[in-house]
Amino acid sequence: MATPLTRDEFLTSAGRKRAWRELMLGDHGVLRKIYDNTHEVSAEKLWRTYQPSPRDLADWKKRGIRTVINLRGDKPNGILFLEEEACKRLELNLINFRVYSRDAPSKEILRNARKMFSKIEYPAIMHCKSGADRAGLMATLFLFLHEGEALDRALDQLTFKYGHVKHGKTGVIDFAFDRYIAYAKDNNISLSDVDAFFDWVETEYDPEQTKKEFQPTPIGTLLTDIILRRE
Repeated sequence: MATPLTRDEFLTSAGRKRAWRELMLGDHGVLRKIYDNTHEVSAEKLWRTYQPSPRDLADWKKRGIRTVINLRGDKPNGILFLEEEACKRLELNLINFRVYSRDAPSKEILRNARKMFSKIEYPAIMHCKSGADRAGLMATLFLFLHEGEALDRALDQLTFKYGHVKHGKTGVIDFAFDRYIAYAKDNNISLSDVDAFFDWVETEYDPEQTKKEFQPTPIGTLLTDIILRRE
């Protein structure tokens, strides 16, 4: 197994070629040229998409985008280095905000998402690898936390339309939100009440226990882990 590409190696000709191979072949960049999983979340304000290439980022810049939210985090690799370099050249704000597709969202992620959406410069795009699960989670949170949409409606961002599979391990995201929706309905709480949601997060929500109790189906796991190779 090859060792991760370092920043110093990326600056060499061989390193840059390796970074492009990682992006286009190892990371399914070629397939993303065929299947464009890009969608508008909020009119002229936020889009969700897949891992952008430097050329994609240049196109987004032409469309007026100011901020790029990388939901894959800042783990050093050739793909991140290409994105950092392109954003710097294009004068785009790059925010590394790591979330996970196979975990119930942590309390920290929920708190920090609320803060981030209130501070970033719009218009913006946010991306994970394929634009399905992590982008769906954050699109749901954006509509609920920032745009005032009811949570059950915001969850339309987590559907098979976007490539999200509820029956695989990625369905733990839906499972976590469904728990709150059931709690809110039992207690006559509006599904648009963000403060009530965070009261529940701080007092009732247990991400680790939620993950333990979620049971993906074998077929769903095969689809997400083997066929689609979701991170």
